[in-house]
This record gives sequence, C-alpha cells and structure tokens, in this order.
Amino acid sequence: MNPRNVLILPGWQGSGPDHWQSRWERAHGYARVEQHDWMRPLRGDWIARLEDVLLSCDMEQDGPAVLVAHSLGCQHVAAWAAHSRNTHRVKAALLVAPPDVERADVRGLLPSWSPVALGRLPFATRLFASSNDPFCTPERTRQFAAAWGADFIDAGPRGHLNADSGLGDWPQAHEQLQQLIRDA
Repeated sequence: MNPRNVLILPGWQGSGPDHWQSRWERAHGYARVEQHDWMRPLRGDWIARLEDVLLSCDMEQDGPAVLVAHSLGCQHVAAWAAHSRNTHRVKAALLVAPPDVERADVRGLLPSWSPVALGRLPFATRLFASSNDPFCTPERTRQFAAAWGADFIDAGPRGHLNADSGLGDWPQAHEQLQQLIRDA
C-alpha cells in the first residue's frame, strides 16, 4: 500500500507536531487531510473535504485508503460513512479517542456534530480508547465501538490519547494499524 493512501484525520484544532498522528506523518509518509477551519469545524465541510480527498486517490494503482482518525476525526469518519456513496474507497479505519459530541459541554463547542452517526462502518475498524478520557466516558466509547462495528482496544488510563498523553510515536497503535491493514 502506498503510504500516501493512509489518511490522517486530526480532530478539532488539528494535531500539533508532537502528536502521534504528526509523528506518523513524518516517519511513514502518511497524508493529512487538511481542513479549511480547524478551530470552527463544520461537519458538512469536513465530510465534503474527505470525500474530495478520497475521490482523488488512485484506487487502481494504490488500492483503497486507510483512515487514521483521532478525536473529532472519529466522528468525522462515522458521519462521512453515513452519507457517502464511496465507502468502497476505504479499506479500514483506526479510530482513537472519539469524543462524545452529544455531551452538553462538548455540544456547545461543536454544535454541527450532533447527533452522532451510529451506523455500522462498512470497512474493518479498530477503536482505541482511554479509560480516563476527559471527553468521553468508557461506557460511551464502548457504545460507539459496538455501533460502528469496531474492535475495541482499551489503552488504559492515558487521557485523550494525544501529545499530552506522552505516547511519543505510539508504536503499539502503529503495530495495530499495520495488522489492521494486513487483515482487511
């Protein structure tokens, strides 16, 4: 698989240089899906952008894409899959730390992201979650995994699984990504 077909989907405010997503981009040549506005994310705009990027991928040469989403990027994948006619262009998705955008404190910040798309994702999916993520309870994260048909992986008490979690290059998750690609 062409590493440019592994698409990095950051969450709200993007992923800074020390975030594992940015590290994977630099180390492996994965491609970030850039958004028009990282600070005021609109679900429809983000869905349209992902659709454009996926339609530009050369499936004949490189095969379907693999999505690597963090935080709001997970909700982005679910929302896109619920609306797209091009889900066949995705082979698999690694979802990490989905926020509960229906919680009152989060919904106020990200109003266009509620309700959550809870349909089964039509591609192989693994979901990493922390047991003490400040943006989603473990119970709710397991509900997302079940609804999306994702294999659930408990990362332990690591916060929001971002740069502040001290994950560095997060080799355990990268191994899971590689396994997911092989299995899909």
